[in-house]
Amino acid sequence: MCERRAEVDGWAAIWKIDHWSIRIMLVRSLIDSARPLLNVDVEAAAPDLADMREKYPNLSRLWNAVRHGYWAEVITPQEHSEGTI
Repeated sequence: MCERRAEVDGWAAIWKIDHWSIRIMLVRSLIDSARPLLNVDVEAAAPDLADMREKYPNLSRLWNAVRHGYWAEVITPQEHSEGTI
């Protein structure tokens, strides 16, 4: 699956869509990149967004950016949609 990226407040997250879940693959500081906060190679072992939100509540703006990217991708306007009346 395709990796996506979100960056907020000096933090970056690499994430993937897994069916209807968001799997966080990598979280690291853009300022101090010596050691990532999270680095998972196997998608099935990657925590979902809710787990990361619970474990690292101080990064809520990063998690909000990931969630926004997810919804922007999942709910896209239909190319030939004329909307509702």
